Amino acid sequence: MATLLSVNVGLPKDVAWRGRTVHTGVWKQPVDGPVLLRRLNLDGDGQGDLAGHGGEQRAVLVYQLDSYRHWQRELGRDDLTPGNFGENFTVDGLPDDEVCIGDRYRVGEAVVEVTQPRVTCYRVGLRMNEPRLAALLVAHRRPGFYLRVLTEGLVRAGDEIVKLATGPEALTVAEIDALLYLPGHPRDGAERALRVPALSPGWQASMRELLAQPDGQQGNPGLAATGAPPAWPGFRPLTVTAVDAETRDVLSLRLAAADGAPLPGALPGQFLTLRLPAPDGLLIRSYSLSGSPGDPSYRISVKVEPHGAAGAYLRANVRPGTTVEVAAPRGTFTLDPGDGPVLLLSAGIGATPVLAMLHALAEQESTREVWWVHCARDSSEHAFAAESRALLERLPRAHVHICYSRPGPDDVAGRDFTTSGRLTAAVLRELRLPAETAAYLCGPAAFTQQATAELGELGLAALHSELFGAGPGITPGIAATPGRPPHPPEGEPGTGPAVAFARSGLTVPWSPAYGSLLEFAEACDVPVRWSCRTGVCHTCESGLLSGQVAYDPEPVDAPADGNVLICSACPLAEVTLDL
Repeated sequence: MATLLSVNVGLPKDVAWRGRTVHTGVWKQPVDGPVLLRRLNLDGDGQGDLAGHGGEQRAVLVYQLDSYRHWQRELGRDDLTPGNFGENFTVDGLPDDEVCIGDRYRVGEAVVEVTQPRVTCYRVGLRMNEPRLAALLVAHRRPGFYLRVLTEGLVRAGDEIVKLATGPEALTVAEIDALLYLPGHPRDGAERALRVPALSPGWQASMRELLAQPDGQQGNPGLAATGAPPAWPGFRPLTVTAVDAETRDVLSLRLAAADGAPLPGALPGQFLTLRLPAPDGLLIRSYSLSGSPGDPSYRISVKVEPHGAAGAYLRANVRPGTTVEVAAPRGTFTLDPGDGPVLLLSAGIGATPVLAMLHALAEQESTREVWWVHCARDSSEHAFAAESRALLERLPRAHVHICYSRPGPDDVAGRDFTTSGRLTAAVLRELRLPAETAAYLCGPAAFTQQATAELGELGLAALHSELFGAGPGITPGIAATPGRPPHPPEGEPGTGPAVAFARSGLTVPWSPAYGSLLEFAEACDVPVRWSCRTGVCHTCESGLLSGQVAYDPEPVDAPADGNVLICSACPLAEVTLDL
């Protein structure tokens, strides 16, 4: 019979860490007497980051006395007390390799159900002053697990834990944790997991992504978006064969192999990264492919911004016959196969990746229902207007809606545009999109964020978006600070190889004073995404456009081909990162 040894609670607090402030509830302390266990947590308990912890599916975290003993031996610690691993219930019994997802237990007056393993997070290592701990919990197959509350009630230390039911499939906590985080990801395991109704929605989504991964493709799609391996490593020279003006500030470049051989195919929605010469170094910029994915050459389209160095260089210097250095097509913002309805929604130059998707649908003579919705200032800034109309005419179930925010005097409603003004929620509602519509959005950040929120309220099945420039950071629990443009790190410049942050437009020499590329990026105020900081969760997985890295520690599971886990990587030579 398992026993509840200690009930531990703690409210979130601010903790100093590496010059920053972390808001965290990982500091739990034992409490005496009965405590009311409610649907979302215990009385007196709370979580600092509800994106990763807490909520109905993660109301109670459980950790075992046997695992405490294990870590005392492994870490040489004699100072471990209940609550040190951030758990609410310290228990005798209920080992991770025996407890199954969907198991139900009575604890005191409450009834609970097992929903998922612990989420890997740097904060348990912060509490224990052991930065490797997130990786060690996975590698040693001792994560602990979460419960949801089926019946609220009083619990107290000393209560017996009585098993009421075994989850279907008898899939243990240790098994599913290894299935997601460790190499291998057997398909039959993911199929078993999806037959367990109690498994939390987030883990169900990860299992579906594992099942969808093509055979032989590297990476962990359950944790990070993966795509086909890049067609070539680093950068290669391509020849410009045509330069076309789309509008007064948008030009298209056609790129081909110097020997005329067909270039490797690209997926509709992917982008190319160009490396261009500049007076003070190199300009590295990424541009979406805007042509037909089946063409033997590539087409990119570039908006020449008033103060954009790369666009200005291309307009002034690139002509047919010019050679440019190009990295292979990349990106996971790609059109999914299927026969369901599709919304292609864009603003301005954001039309480029969804235009490639439109080309693909037209080439396939698709019978899918397709909505093409585009926003521009007026006809003079409406790039690809004639091209998109011609493609839409080839689709038997196409719908078109064009918004001009400020139509020109010669622009005619019904001919050039549909709606005068900006895209609104009312316009989207009037489209009468089926709930199963897959939406693909690209445009300026404010436009994409607003449209994503409005489409979410319509309840669409799938929302995919692509942003220009650096994406938003993920820094769980870190107090927000005023943003700064990316910049070289403070202090003396490093003497190591150059590190280029492609989306941020920054190239700086590496310094071994930093423990990883993640720490280096943070010192440069480059937006980054992370959670575990030890090579487990893949939140930090980024494109490695060129160069080589070394890992310390080695990742628990390798990233996709052409990617890097920046939290535990250092450059061996010049590197270019898609950050």
